[in-house]
Amino acid sequence: MANLLVEIGNTALKAVWADGMTLGKTFRYQGEKMFHFIDSLIEKEKPAVMVVSSTIDITLEVEESLAKKCGKLVILDRNHTATATSNNIPEYLSPDRVASVIAARFLFHGTGSVVFDFGTTLTVDAIGADGTYEGGNVSLGCRTRFKALNRYSRTLPLVDTPLETKPMGDSLASSIESGVIGGIMFEIQGYLSHFPQKTPVFTGGDALYFAKRMKNSIFVICNLVLMGLAIIADNYAEKNG
Repeated sequence: MANLLVEIGNTALKAVWADGMTLGKTFRYQGEKMFHFIDSLIEKEKPAVMVVSSTIDITLEVEESLAKKCGKLVILDRNHTATATSNNIPEYLSPDRVASVIAARFLFHGTGSVVFDFGTTLTVDAIGADGTYEGGNVSLGCRTRFKALNRYSRTLPLVDTPLETKPMGDSLASSIESGVIGGIMFEIQGYLSHFPQKTPVFTGGDALYFAKRMKNSIFVICNLVLMGLAIIADNYAEKNG
């Protein structure tokens, strides 16, 4: 049987069937009936291991329901931190960051990495060459910055992520665009100068957008979280096979 990996984020759900580390087609859902959507994925095939990473708390009722529909259920949320602690990762990290660290540790063992996740938030996590988690930071994501400027000021308009920016804006809109995008670019460069020996890894919804603006060589792995969930599922299957 294959494993089912589910990532419930701040804005949407992503799910994928996996055979070991090989990921299949990604299914996406955005709405309130997330667990009905998961049920629809497992109507015809029972997963050997189902791993659910969720930014929302999984209730006991949902946990019991999902557990009946798979060989083994593994949950990563605020109340299920065993996966983090067993992998020597701080339990205060969000589930998606735990999965990203596990994936980066596997992919870049021996060199270390610094993982940038561009989503609702911009998170930065440093992993040592030996796999040790060295710490991380959290700041506002790109679109969140645009929304914050509009919401917490009386005069600034809400602008969208631009295709191109100028070094310095020459209008109110372009000043906001250049300020937000340029600020994030300076942020990235600052981290990279602090970790010159580590491999830079970009993931998340805006990863490609910022990777195109980089002069350095960057690894872009859009499914880094799902890869981490695949490793978790595969490790469980090996230990209990």
